[in-house]
Amino acid sequence: MSIPVHTRNLLFTGKGGVGKTSTACATAIQLADAGRKVLLVSTDPASNLDEVLGARLNGEPTALAGIPGLWAMNIDPEAAAAAYRERVVGPYRELLPPAAVTSIEEQLSGACTLEIAAFDEFSKLLGTPSGDWVFDHLVFDTAPTGHTLRLMELPAAWSDFLADNQGGTSCLGPLSGLKNQQRLYAEARAALGDPARTLVVLVTRPEPAALQEAERTRFELGQLGIGNHHLVVNGVFKATDPHDEIALALEARGKLALAGMPAALETLPRTEVSLKSMNLLGPDRLRALFQEPAPQPQLPVTEDLGIPSSQSSWQSLIHSLLEAPGGVLLTMGKGGVGKTSVARRLARDLSAAGRRVHLTTTDPAGGNDLPHAGDTTSRLTISRIDPEAETAAYTEEVIDQAGRDLDPAGRALLEEDLRSPCTAEIAVFRAFAKEVARGLEGFVVIDTAPTGHTLLLLDAAEAYHREVSRTAQELPEEVRTLLPRLRDPRFTKVILVALPEATPVHEAKGLEQDLRRAGIQPFAWILNQSLSPLRLTDPILQARAQAERTYLQEVASFGFPWTVLPWMENPSADLMEAAPEVESSIHP
Repeated sequence: MSIPVHTRNLLFTGKGGVGKTSTACATAIQLADAGRKVLLVSTDPASNLDEVLGARLNGEPTALAGIPGLWAMNIDPEAAAAAYRERVVGPYRELLPPAAVTSIEEQLSGACTLEIAAFDEFSKLLGTPSGDWVFDHLVFDTAPTGHTLRLMELPAAWSDFLADNQGGTSCLGPLSGLKNQQRLYAEARAALGDPARTLVVLVTRPEPAALQEAERTRFELGQLGIGNHHLVVNGVFKATDPHDEIALALEARGKLALAGMPAALETLPRTEVSLKSMNLLGPDRLRALFQEPAPQPQLPVTEDLGIPSSQSSWQSLIHSLLEAPGGVLLTMGKGGVGKTSVARRLARDLSAAGRRVHLTTTDPAGGNDLPHAGDTTSRLTISRIDPEAETAAYTEEVIDQAGRDLDPAGRALLEEDLRSPCTAEIAVFRAFAKEVARGLEGFVVIDTAPTGHTLLLLDAAEAYHREVSRTAQELPEEVRTLLPRLRDPRFTKVILVALPEATPVHEAKGLEQDLRRAGIQPFAWILNQSLSPLRLTDPILQARAQAERTYLQEVASFGFPWTVLPWMENPSADLMEAAPEVESSIHP
């Protein structure tokens, strides 16, 4: 059963790893096969449309070979930011002294500019008047939930900021350039809230965390006036071998999660998609997404698990971490690969070894899989970075420091500037710097946001220096020392987490290369929730385990320490549970 489509705009959103890209691509192909003209757009800073579709895409619509009627593109934040900077700065080049032009360009070099520039491109597509439509449907494959909610909040946030701000500048430069966009933002805002024009497809899996995230998204979008929703439950599994305990446990876990889904989600129109035996790469496999899988032949059960012998054990990884007195551990990777569960396990086992550990998250989706801050021991503390609280504290501090000697007009201008949506990005970045600084006192395990948002956070370092220098008297110590700490492999260890599948592995490999360019050396890889170490007799699970072997071999070739963690019935087991396999081999 496919998704009934009655609107021009379709936005696919959900927790990382639930299959948004596959579902968006399959829907776009289905519409094109039905004779519609369709543009498929990724708004994810870490887009993987290219790999899923088997095509090379850029920031312009590209016709897809073999799929008449379908075009696709990635909104490239860097390219959009470059075009945005020139659009804002260009009119001033002949009017202002070079020093003034340079100052504007510096203001436009941060993460805030990346955000508004990408949003401009999103708004141009979404807010196009109906008389100018070239495509029958726009299908948006969005970033994981936290980043997407931010994107959908922006039409209201920037419209209100531009309407209320009476000053002449902001962290995005002269406001005159932004005010020219105000009508476009208003139209984008109207299009999102119009159920005749926009359908939001909430993609989830039959897992409690994914369903809770879908409900949170439904509620928050409703608060923004975006209320036309359809629920897709992806990866629904039905065991075909009654003797395969793993298969039966996987099916039971899914049924239990769906039975306990939030009541509001239960009322939405729903499409259930069965778990497939293969990676959904390429148009032909994507066309099969909404179809029931064909029966699979059962493979012989062997002792050869297909895992290269070069892999390290989890205990070896913990031992190597304990060689340092403390520092920062960052779990990074694509959304949905289990960064949070790996961060929890790292914190639990380092604490069990007698070390002081602090566990926190930078994910704007809230880190809902983390335990509550009260679930601590004498050696383990837990926190969340709260964007609203951090923004309020940062605003108060800047007004107190930079506004102390200003006259009323200057202070009012500063307060207007701080009402910009960019202020939240800066405040969260400062909180991240503070958490990193705690690594001087013991281990800090940071569960990061999905890849694209994390890269924007790390890219913000130099821009943050400039922004704070503009509004505050001096840089906080933790911010001044952040980049040297992140680049010190003795202090910061990046653990790349992936599933043994094409997109998670290749996205983590791209992240590794981005980190190297930033002077940050990855420490180890973890391939999480693998079926390969398990004895399976269910044909679908056997086929999926066999498909994993390509990616296990690929990660083994990268030359980093790497560990395979098997599929667990409950990957979010209580953080405070004992870890006997570690306690028996590790001593303080």
